[in-house]
Amino acid sequence: MTVYFIGAGPGDPDLITVKGQRLVRTCPVILYAGSLVPDAVLEGHCARQVVNTAELDLDQIMALLEQAHREGADVARVHSGDPSLYGAIGEQIRRLRALGIPYEIVPGVTATAACAATLGCELTLPDVSQTVILTRYAQKTAMPEGEALADLARHRATLAIHLGVRHLARIVEELLPHYGSACQVAVVFRASWPDEEVVRGTLADIVEKVRPTDQSRTGLILVGEVLAQEGFSDSTLYRKAE
Repeated sequence: MTVYFIGAGPGDPDLITVKGQRLVRTCPVILYAGSLVPDAVLEGHCARQVVNTAELDLDQIMALLEQAHREGADVARVHSGDPSLYGAIGEQIRRLRALGIPYEIVPGVTATAACAATLGCELTLPDVSQTVILTRYAQKTAMPEGEALADLARHRATLAIHLGVRHLARIVEELLPHYGSACQVAVVFRASWPDEEVVRGTLADIVEKVRPTDQSRTGLILVGEVLAQEGFSDSTLYRKAE
């Protein structure tokens, strides 16, 4: 018996990996994060038990995993995006290890990758940014020392900021001294879902552009000059030999 932590991708059911889809369709037990994983991801399953864990606490989830272990049933533990990023799998894994229950992580397409695809851009460009920082806005969970947004902004790398749309004005205030008011910003709501929405602007005007939208929806903030997509040098990868 194995617990498979499966990355379902950002929302589009076609973006789950082949391995992830196969496990979802064959595991006899499925536990999925229903608030973030669309039902379409589970289509074709033959599981005898399917549980939406959105309203369950960690103890309740672990009880279900332990029960499956006693019954010798593989579990598809389905998370959104890639489970290794903000997937809250760490505490589950620690308990599984203590109980001697085998597990495996099946990676998925990240929200950042889905947003870049939606925007039609490359997040790393020569002479602009060769670094992408994935972070979150500190709210309930405090940031470790040195990882405050202002500290990360000093690098002027491409930023992908999770869980920050409701605090966009404060985020802009922290980024302005480092990126400047003309820096490109994109806010992508529910990337790859049918109701996906994109708001593009600069640090100078993005707050006003986002304000009329429903800020309660899941969104990712991308910041960096790579979003401009014009006036950049080519890479050396495909340069003709001289």
